[in-house]
Amino acid sequence: MLRIGILGAGRIGQVHGRTLKHLATAQAVAVSDYFDEAAQKLADEHGAKVMTTDEIIASSEVDAVIIGTPTDTHFDIIQAAAKAGKAIFCEKPVDLSTDRIRECLAVVDEAKVPFMTAFNRRFDPNFALLENQLRNGAVGDVEMMTIMSRDPSPPPVSYIKSSGGIFRDMMIHDLDMARFLLGEDPTEIYATGSCLVDPDIGKAGDIDTASATLKTASGKICSITVSRRASYGYDQRIEVHGSKGMLRGHNVHENTVELANADGFHTSVVQNFFLERYADAYRNEMIHFVDAVNSGKSPQPSGEDGLKAQQLADAAALSLEEQRPVLVQYKRKID
Repeated sequence: MLRIGILGAGRIGQVHGRTLKHLATAQAVAVSDYFDEAAQKLADEHGAKVMTTDEIIASSEVDAVIIGTPTDTHFDIIQAAAKAGKAIFCEKPVDLSTDRIRECLAVVDEAKVPFMTAFNRRFDPNFALLENQLRNGAVGDVEMMTIMSRDPSPPPVSYIKSSGGIFRDMMIHDLDMARFLLGEDPTEIYATGSCLVDPDIGKAGDIDTASATLKTASGKICSITVSRRASYGYDQRIEVHGSKGMLRGHNVHENTVELANADGFHTSVVQNFFLERYADAYRNEMIHFVDAVNSGKSPQPSGEDGLKAQQLADAAALSLEEQRPVLVQYKRKID
């Protein structure tokens, strides 16, 4: 039985808590949150204790931690948890600074504790099946890939100001998926963007509409487009073209019923919120983490995956700023 402390009782902490509640191999034994009421509510649902983050990390009754706290707290929590010998499940991003991520991972490596970066989209059943078919050669050699990601509406500008920008906050999921599906690291990126959705996002120093073209050393090309607005719901699609054919991952709709009449063919709308769209993915990633830690295996995506996605996001931001293609530098060791 893996005993887990949930750090952060917000939406994502509640999502992971629901998964743990139905597992026979793990349980939430402690909860911490800045807001006492939120921590108590989640703890009561699991018969867990309300503790401070420091108390959870120091507790001999906790084997692993789920870090669902604000990004600017991850740096200190990761290092403290690693030094305490806890297995770590960390929501993305590990940190907004690649230097600080490398510093964290050095501590994790020295402590030899399991560490997982929570890129949940790898665990979406449809995208996972697409990746499995790619690995089995269904479309031959991958040549081109297109990833589309559009949110129903933008987050508050107050969030934008501390998010790290659209590449580090939103596109980072797609950059990780590009690495996951291409099977090799992109070595060059060219990004462009505009502010077309909300002028206040531009005033906050960010963009809300962006694209990036990635190229690998072997010549594979991936195009990623993201937008903070889609009037029709949460738009998440992937297409991979190869030497023998094409694989495509479609949107997930609210239901599969289709009406055909004189006006044409009509389907339900797509899922309108990420928690519903990726409900299976969130559940599957937590199951993977628990199974990996219990069996002594290294959970995936790793801290290294989190670092490389952040390095790609940094390169995209630099490309936009300087309006040129940027060669991606994957540096693992601290200078």
